Amino acid sequence: MGKTSSKSDEQTIDKQIIFKSKRGKVYKIPAIYYNENDKRLFAFAEKRTSQEESDAVASKSYLIDLFQWSKTKEVVRKCSCGYRPMNPCVVYENHTQTLFLFFIYVIETELWQIEHHQNKARLRYITKKKNEKKWSKFTELTDMLPVFKNWSTFAIGPGHGIQTESGRMIVPAYAFTKDKEPIPHAFCFYSDDYGITWKCEEMLSEASMECEMTEIFDGKVDRLIYCSARSLGGHRVQAKIDKTGFHTLTTVTPLEELNAGCQGSVISFPAQSGDEDPSQEKWLLFSHPTKQKSDWERLDLGVYLSTSPVRSNGELNLVWSQPWVINKGPSGYSDLTYIEDGWFACLMECGEKTPTDKIACQMFSYDEILNEEIHQV
Repeated sequence: MGKTSSKSDEQTIDKQIIFKSKRGKVYKIPAIYYNENDKRLFAFAEKRTSQEESDAVASKSYLIDLFQWSKTKEVVRKCSCGYRPMNPCVVYENHTQTLFLFFIYVIETELWQIEHHQNKARLRYITKKKNEKKWSKFTELTDMLPVFKNWSTFAIGPGHGIQTESGRMIVPAYAFTKDKEPIPHAFCFYSDDYGITWKCEEMLSEASMECEMTEIFDGKVDRLIYCSARSLGGHRVQAKIDKTGFHTLTTVTPLEELNAGCQGSVISFPAQSGDEDPSQEKWLLFSHPTKQKSDWERLDLGVYLSTSPVRSNGELNLVWSQPWVINKGPSGYSDLTYIEDGWFACLMECGEKTPTDKIACQMFSYDEILNEEIHQV
């Protein structure tokens, strides 16, 4: 997978093409997860017959083991009745060592559902336990949560969910309400019993769409859940979930949003201060296209760093760096994961002509981000 080296050495990692689109086969919506116990990366994407969401036919996966990518496998397929899998969202449950792959199973387009106030999306997941070769049959959650009846439609992620230090599993989501003019609101599904039962967190009051969440703290105060959500343009919606609920944040450094918005990814990772204490401060990394030619032509995927997200009193203090562009040219959706020892992986839509030419994985280190910051000063 290209040359790798320790943090103190010169670093070179080649971008790897994981899913490549061609006539009649288009890959979109990346999701990635790193299992630190097995030293493996898992990559997922939607497979479509065209760019249109109505042409999604399967979810496919790869895994990387010691820098050798496996062959692609279809893990979920379109049903003969017309329901199709979309929005892969992966989360690992540590207690049972189970990898969950959530997805919506949907018929009709999002626009049709909004116009007709008819929710045609269902929430499902499949699992894969440690040392098992095959994925489980799907589990249906839709009928277990009556709140689905209150929405015109909904979706999850896409990308990844999280499990907090306390064991809570969180799957990011958003839903359009059944108002005369439906408005989207970010929220999350959560489980406190290793994924056996699920509940809904309250919705964010501000209009917000595709989102990801991560846990942050400064090692001294209660942990907080930070949320970065797609907006309808202007600035990203940044929010927190704490003991009192889900709240929009006014941040020191607003994150610009493209016209019509775009999905972005966020993760927390151990502060790179040399302290190996697992309760140490967490920093943040965010990925998102930085430019555009038109509403749907997004360019130059960048990563943004925040090294002091939590003040000593537990309040968020979000100061973001200028973006370091890790993919020049057409760029789209992305998903980040922290590997270890200051290394990251980003699975991204990218290409020479369009952002859906391929889905590639770029690995990079904190030192590279830091060096870029120094050059920007």
